[in-house]
Amino acid sequence: MVVLAKEELEQISLPVIQKSLPSSLIPVIDLSNPNSTSLIVAAAQELGFFKVINHGISMEIMSALESEAMKFFDLPQFEKEIRGLSPLGYGSKKIGSNGDLGWVEYLLLEIASKPKSQSSQFCSTLNEYIKAVRKLSVEILEMMAQGLHIKEKEIFSKLVMDDESDSVLRFNHYPPCPHLLGLSNRSLTGFGEHTDPQLISILRSNNTSGLEISLKDGSWVSVPSDPTSFFVNVGDSLQVLTNGRFRSVKHRVMVNGTRSRLSMIYFGGPPPGQKLGPSPLVMEEREQSLYREFTWKEYKSCAFRTRLADNRLVQFER
Repeated sequence: MVVLAKEELEQISLPVIQKSLPSSLIPVIDLSNPNSTSLIVAAAQELGFFKVINHGISMEIMSALESEAMKFFDLPQFEKEIRGLSPLGYGSKKIGSNGDLGWVEYLLLEIASKPKSQSSQFCSTLNEYIKAVRKLSVEILEMMAQGLHIKEKEIFSKLVMDDESDSVLRFNHYPPCPHLLGLSNRSLTGFGEHTDPQLISILRSNNTSGLEISLKDGSWVSVPSDPTSFFVNVGDSLQVLTNGRFRSVKHRVMVNGTRSRLSMIYFGGPPPGQKLGPSPLVMEEREQSLYREFTWKEYKSCAFRTRLADNRLVQFER
């Protein structure tokens, strides 16, 4: 479980619980729908966030990995911490190295180009899930390219399929917070507001809500959970490649006093040496680049040096 000293707990905000968006206002993309490409592009431009259904990944695979992950988080604290090599591995309450705290424990796994040895049920289930969710990310990225009328539909997807792709899988566990019991209409920050630096994030959670996204006007809205579906976030790198056409969505996770939340997030990232900048295949004639060119390694290093809520892209604007 997550254990915070009183002075640490006081550093985590207790915002008023937001009202949930009506389900009809959350972009829901049925991937079997012939019009799904245009719907994905519209959602990526307006919110940078959408939900996908009929995605082709079985509930059995998703539930199996959730079960294996919970077995890990149910281990005694000292056993989990043994595996806590930074920056990959197990961590608790501290998010990064710049002072951000949250009511969360996590397991961060690097995704290798070759599957891990299936020496355990966890590795076997993990490999199956990664293969499926990576395929889903490729499908979505190629639909995005097609929706932008780019002839080379692999312009984005090839970056996550590259053997050197810097992609990771993260498990975030938000235990119930007893400190919130008796506090009316309040929740605790599990993971503070931020954007994802990679190209794309594909999230699946259990049946406990907590995810919130920020709208263009700065207001926060709660996203109802759905363990049968995936939620897709546009990342900073994709915002840059599309010269701002797609919006990297700011989001956070709140916890409450009674229910545990587990989320599994695939972050599709480019190779470390990949140059990022507005793609000429996206831009119109005489269109001005909003960002200077930089490498993924450079941007990732910047992300590690900043706080969660910082606007990292502003350092790379023209």
